[in-house]
Amino acid sequence: MAAAALSATGCNQTLLGTSFYGGWGSSISGEDYQTMLSKTVSPPQQARVSRKAIRAVPMMKNVNEGKGLFAPLVVVTRNLVGKKRFNQLRGKAIALHSQVITEFCKSIGADAKQRQGLIRLAKKNGERLGFLA
Repeated sequence: MAAAALSATGCNQTLLGTSFYGGWGSSISGEDYQTMLSKTVSPPQQARVSRKAIRAVPMMKNVNEGKGLFAPLVVVTRNLVGKKRFNQLRGKAIALHSQVITEFCKSIGADAKQRQGLIRLAKKNGERLGFLA
């Protein structure tokens, strides 16, 4: 911030932390005063603080739990065989299904991009039907 203080002994000017001392002969003229005013630093604006509520940390839970036609069967099977074994079986089934899709794409001459699109479509359909519950 720029400040200028006049005293009986002389002129004390403080510009951005630097002090200049001099007599009345070194006082600020009209043109210099306008230059000094144009270089002044405005006071800092207060930062705005958001008033939004803080979200709770989400729990790791399957969003597809209980959704889809086959979801109840999947949940019962997972509870019967245990989560570890169930995830192993699910991984094998997904890998086998991806291989079937790959072989199908080879037989019809589809490129890798189309094959990847079919695998993503199979995943979406599995979610809708409840296989990923």
